[in-house]
Amino acid sequence: MNPFTRQAARSVASLGEERLIDSLRLWLGESSPPPPRGIGDDCAVLRPSRRIQLLTVDSVIYGRHFDDRARPEDAGAKLLKRNLSDLAAMGAKPTAAVVALTLAPSVTLDWIERFYRGLAAAATRYKVPIVGGDVAQSEGFAAILTLLGEAAGPRILTRKGARTGDWIYVTGQLGASLQSGHHFRFEPRLAEGAWFARRREVRSMIDLSDGLAKDLPALAPPGAEGALFSSAIPRRRGAGLKAALCDGEDYELLVSLAARADRAAFARSWRQSFPRTRLTCIGRFVSRNKTLPGTIRPGEYRGYEHLRR
Repeated sequence: MNPFTRQAARSVASLGEERLIDSLRLWLGESSPPPPRGIGDDCAVLRPSRRIQLLTVDSVIYGRHFDDRARPEDAGAKLLKRNLSDLAAMGAKPTAAVVALTLAPSVTLDWIERFYRGLAAAATRYKVPIVGGDVAQSEGFAAILTLLGEAAGPRILTRKGARTGDWIYVTGQLGASLQSGHHFRFEPRLAEGAWFARRREVRSMIDLSDGLAKDLPALAPPGAEGALFSSAIPRRRGAGLKAALCDGEDYELLVSLAARADRAAFARSWRQSFPRTRLTCIGRFVSRNKTLPGTIRPGEYRGYEHLRR
């Protein structure tokens, strides 16, 4: 659905900023608490946390992250879920969010209402209060969501911590995200991320947003790189090896597991906790000068990178 119209009466210009903000509050419904803990003051007031706090920000931009084929509701939900995936990658849970809009006066009221109702539905589902934001005029449409979270348990995971010899695991399936619609329908792996953070044998974690080939090196320990069992990489229907490595927008979790971990026990515990979510060992971290038979090095592939031709 195209977000824009040439009919002024159908556009956000017919409301102006203040009435639009009133409408945004209405469309968000119960997902936005009343002030001072929600929209209405210069800042939202949040309760203090006794756990480690985390902060992330991400956006959806018309023409980049979605186009006229997308439902506004799906674009709104994706805005939140992309941020939730970042929290999942560190074993955290969400606590509050703010949304900044930059939009042209020609954006239709119907489109922006559906976008916000999709955002509100996702916020309600994942228990994320929308506590504030901003509106500014621009030439197109973009929404930027900043998400606050806290550790789901006593430990968080970062991208650092893997050691040479560690095993590489991934949740779900990879590739063909755009063709299959997965880039809208994905579920942020919040529960799975919290589970990984509770396991001492899991040393590091990242979510796959730019493609396995692009994101894997961020987990590699110094002097090492990932060696992947190409036949083991779980692929979405219609995805070849290159698509699984490079397409991006999978929003699955990639983790390193200690080399001496009891992998059989680890797998059993996973199946008991997440019987419907696939977990696959896809390789190991090895020294750059070492060859591991039957593996490929993803360095010859390239995932998505902003600002690169």
